[in-house]
Amino acid sequence: MSTLLADTGNPDLGLLRAINGLAVSAPGWLDSAVSWIGEYGILLGLAAVCLTAWLQARRRPDAPVAVAGLLWAPLAVAISELANLPISAIVDRPRPFVDHPELVVLVEGKEGTLSFVSDHSAMSMGIAVALLLVNRRLGLVAGALALLQGFCRMYMGVHYPTDVIGGFALATAVVLLLAPLAMAVLVPFCHAITRTAAAPLIVARRSDGGGGDGRSRRRREPAAAAQPAPESDLAA
Repeated sequence: MSTLLADTGNPDLGLLRAINGLAVSAPGWLDSAVSWIGEYGILLGLAAVCLTAWLQARRRPDAPVAVAGLLWAPLAVAISELANLPISAIVDRPRPFVDHPELVVLVEGKEGTLSFVSDHSAMSMGIAVALLLVNRRLGLVAGALALLQGFCRMYMGVHYPTDVIGGFALATAVVLLLAPLAMAVLVPFCHAITRTAAAPLIVARRSDGGGGDGRSRRRREPAAAAQPAPESDLAA
């Protein structure tokens, strides 16, 4: 079947063969480990990084803004995956092992799916770039995981290098181009959450030495004193 990117007798295929060829001489346990990491492990690791970033963001002075930036990460990934649907259909590129059966395939069930762009690469890089806008250190950790994800997908024989690069580019473009619009919506949303019972999701409770919040202190005060001052505190 003739497709836009089916014939890759070029450096794209050469790099894929070089990376996938490592699986030939590698022990079976290593191939199994790379397959699990490339399919599930890195995504679980990125989820753990996002959880750490959220716990840290809640303690920042600009917590609503920081948490809004973290909320943008999964939303950007979802938009990237939706954008990839028409892209994959237009390019119509089969998996590399379909046109090149000499490749070693370490994961099953990919025969009837398309190769461009790599969903796993797009998801990983989308999370990494969004995190980088909020927390540079954790964003770099996520970026390293995203690069490892791309390597694993080629090692497993299920994506060309340009599939991985395309996934990286798509996710980066979605995150950066739509971030201003997303933050314009998410920041007020997070500020609104801080005025509800779900506020601890956005701002961490401070463990003051006095213990308790303003309302608990007001219960200890005489009934006559608990009038205008508590109202102004809640309004603030």
